[in-house]
Amino acid sequence: MKYFLFVILATIILLSACRKEDKFTTSGSDKLEFSVDTLRFDTVFTELGSATRFIRVYNRHDESIKISKIKLAGNQQSKFNLNVDGIPGDEHEDVIIYPNDSIYVFAEVTINPDAPLSASPFFVYDSILFETNGNVQSVTLEAFGQNANYIPNRWSKDSIVLYSCNGGEVIWDDPKPYVIYGIVAFDNCTLTLPAGARVHVHGGLSRIKDENNESITYNSGRLMFLGNGKLQVLGTAENPVIIEGDRLEEDFADAAGQWTGIIFRAGTKGHRIEHATIKNSLFGLYVDSTAELTMKNVQVYNTSGAGLFAYHAKVTAENCLFYNNGFHGVQMAYGGNYNFTYCTIANYGTDAAALSMGNGTCDDPFCANAPPRINKLNASFTNCIIYGSKRDEISISDFTGSQGQDVLSMNYNLAHCIVRVQELLDPMNGYPDFFDHCDPCYTPTTQEALFASRNEDDYHLDTLSFAEGKAVPVPTILFDLEGNDRDAVAPDLGCFEYQYE
Repeated sequence: MKYFLFVILATIILLSACRKEDKFTTSGSDKLEFSVDTLRFDTVFTELGSATRFIRVYNRHDESIKISKIKLAGNQQSKFNLNVDGIPGDEHEDVIIYPNDSIYVFAEVTINPDAPLSASPFFVYDSILFETNGNVQSVTLEAFGQNANYIPNRWSKDSIVLYSCNGGEVIWDDPKPYVIYGIVAFDNCTLTLPAGARVHVHGGLSRIKDENNESITYNSGRLMFLGNGKLQVLGTAENPVIIEGDRLEEDFADAAGQWTGIIFRAGTKGHRIEHATIKNSLFGLYVDSTAELTMKNVQVYNTSGAGLFAYHAKVTAENCLFYNNGFHGVQMAYGGNYNFTYCTIANYGTDAAALSMGNGTCDDPFCANAPPRINKLNASFTNCIIYGSKRDEISISDFTGSQGQDVLSMNYNLAHCIVRVQELLDPMNGYPDFFDHCDPCYTPTTQEALFASRNEDDYHLDTLSFAEGKAVPVPTILFDLEGNDRDAVAPDLGCFEYQYE
């Protein structure tokens, strides 16, 4: 009898020791749930300080879960610290959550908004990683470092906002930088960026739902002008305007594609950009049908696509520099009217030509189902450098099939320019009369000196540059991109005038 009672007692003890709390799931399909997928710190710091937020981590299952590791992913700019259920530390192991229970994970961020942007960027981020049964889940951490003007606000990454000021003007003249989130468009309003303005655009992929509740993914981070919207960028040689992404860490300094670009929609007029740098975008400037843009002393570089894409538009450019463009430096599609003077379009290490010109477009690939639509191209280049590592740095597309012979559909002229062409001159498939339209033009070999250091993206002229003294004086352009005097008798080609010490 005593033995029987002992067996019963042992069984009860054993059963009580095998409670659900003591049984751990090992299934990879049993995952954690979180109170939020992104933990946002909505504080904009104006002085050195910290803020704390928390998330709840849930075990929705009938057995305990052992989280083998909770830690910060830890990026170069991380300003965060963790506390897991009251225990501080940025890495925790073997954290248990009992069945249908939860734990708290606290995150603290400490920011000095007066530190340099390299140490305290506009957008501070990290993520918390949770490793469980071979799964890795994460919660994003987002905060804001620098005290800046966030347009339209700090939580608008997926927004599309239209500004209108009844035909008036908005001036971004605050000493603090402006940081754009989402797509920001102007209509019936002039946006003016005075000398020294700094505009940073937060890019990335965004998602919205259409009228059928279908998800649409698109590139965010755009500045747009439509209808009666107008852009006036009024930098100076001493104090230019900078428009770039908001990732200012060293690793992103030359990274293309960080934001989308600047778009001038069809029919918009009066856009002016002077003494400005536009960089690190998918494309630099998109000028749509019949839109008009004037560019003076502008640099456009580190783009994934074209530096300037103009579609049946009107563009005037003086002392402009295009380089490190993943596609064409300048692309003119479906005709239009273009005038470039003292410009440098440098193209190295890219399959596309530095300059592309065309007078037509197709409504389907390869014009298979309908003939191309033609619009006359008028393009003029004076005192320019169009050069790079390809044998042909100029591409011409005559959609009439007349190889540029019909001036009523294609009228292009280059004078006092350095160009690099070879196969373009092919009598059968090219434009054998190209140099009738390019006169005088120069074709230095790759062994002849041209730029100071193309490997370092320095497109000032070399001491012995082939471009020196070969330009024709232009009475209305007396200075180069940096405000240096042009030689009155024999100026240099391209956007920079060589400076003798």
